[in-house]
Amino acid sequence: MGTGRTLRKESHVRPCKTEGEKKRRSAAQRRRLVKFGMDEAEVKLMSAENVRVLVQRPAVVKKMLAKKAEKAV
Repeated sequence: MGTGRTLRKESHVRPCKTEGEKKRRSAAQRRRLVKFGMDEAEVKLMSAENVRVLVQRPAVVKKMLAKKAEKAV
């Protein structure tokens, strides 16, 4: 087992993220939050970082929405 060229190239192997891909992922994450039941206008106003955090924890989002529904009733 030798050490090949790919192990010496450091970070040149990893592709760069493009702006278009970032926008596509962000839009998909926002759509996912709307499917969970969040208000579309509310999701539109959120920052990209907050959207990412909420998408990572769908159980927390559902609990949060349940509490809001309880208060409304």
